Amino acid sequence: MRNIKIATGIALLALSFTSCKDEKQEKAQRTIDSYVTYVDSVKNVKAEDLKENWQAVEAEYDRRSAEASLALADIKDNASQTEKINTSKAKYEDFKNEMTTLLAPPAPSPKQQLRNALFGEGKIGDDMSFAWVNAQNIHSVYQQFVHTVENNKDKYTREDWDEIKVLYEALDSRKNTVEKEGLTSEDNRKIAGLKIKFAPMYTVNRMGAKAEENKEAKK
Repeated sequence: MRNIKIATGIALLALSFTSCKDEKQEKAQRTIDSYVTYVDSVKNVKAEDLKENWQAVEAEYDRRSAEASLALADIKDNASQTEKINTSKAKYEDFKNEMTTLLAPPAPSPKQQLRNALFGEGKIGDDMSFAWVNAQNIHSVYQQFVHTVENNKDKYTREDWDEIKVLYEALDSRKNTVEKEGLTSEDNRKIAGLKIKFAPMYTVNRMGAKAEENKEAKK
C-alpha cells in the first residue's frame, strides 16, 4: 500500500510538473504571437496617422520585442518561433525606416541654408532676430560672415547677394545697439576692417552675378 501511495505521489508530481511546463510554454507562445500581431497591426496603420504617437509606438514595440525574445527560452522547439520573431523584426525595421523618413525635418530652404552658413545653424530664422549678437561676440560674427562670403563669392547668385545685403545691413543695425553695451575699441577697429573688405567684394560680385544672369536669360 505504501509503495502504491509513493508511486501515486510521484505520478502526480510529474503530472503537475508537466502541467506547469505546458502552461509556461503556452504563455510564451501567447507572448510571441502578441508581438507578431502588434507588428502587423502597426504596419497596417497609415504612417501619417502614427506621426504624433510614434514615440509611444516605439516604446511599446521595444517592450514586446524584449518579452518575445525572452519567451523563446520557454519554447521547446523554438526554431520556427525564432524565425517568426525575426520575420516580424525585419517587417518592423522596414516600417521604421519609412517613419524615419516621414518624421525627418524638411530640408532648409536655399535662403535658410545661406543664413546658416553665414551665421551658424539656426542662428537667424524668418524673424531675422539678431538679439543673440552682443558686444562680446559681434566681432566673431562679422568675421564668420565676411570670410564665408569671401570663400563662396563665385558661387552666389544675384538673389543670394541681395539676401546677403539684407543680412549685412541687419547685422550693422545690431552693431549700433551693442556699441552702447561695451564694445571695445579694438573689436570696433577689427570690425571696421572687415566692413572695408566686404563693401567692394559685394559690389563687384553682385554686378558679375547679375551680368551672368542676364547673359543666361538671352540664350
